[in-house]
Amino acid sequence: MHWYLKALKQYFDFTGRARRSEYWYFTLFNFLFSLLAAAIDSFYGFIMDVPEWETTWEFFYPMYALFTLIPGLAVTVRRLHDTGLSGWWYLILLLPILGWIWLLIILFTDSERNDNKWGPSPKQIKWRSRL
Repeated sequence: MHWYLKALKQYFDFTGRARRSEYWYFTLFNFLFSLLAAAIDSFYGFIMDVPEWETTWEFFYPMYALFTLIPGLAVTVRRLHDTGLSGWWYLILLLPILGWIWLLIILFTDSERNDNKWGPSPKQIKWRSRL
């Protein structure tokens, strides 16, 4: 939960680096809260009465998705920085199927151990603070 809150505190922060744990814990909690919002929508959703069709109107899930869109993008860009790549690599998703697989492999890749142009390694900062 700590990493999820950290990503929300860095709402518009596209600079710096994010460790794998920061990215994947944010993704996990974001998924769980999305499920919760969808469950609330299905429980409290109402049906619009239109003669030709019926549809469920959702509120909580779209609001939650809009709220976490920018922090999710920001933590992904910081994660790409941590692997030594520019945030523009996120656009690799535009490649059908292969882009998703390639980005997933990049997101699972370990951090660069040394400092790079986006800042010092978060692992090294944690290690230095223990001394």
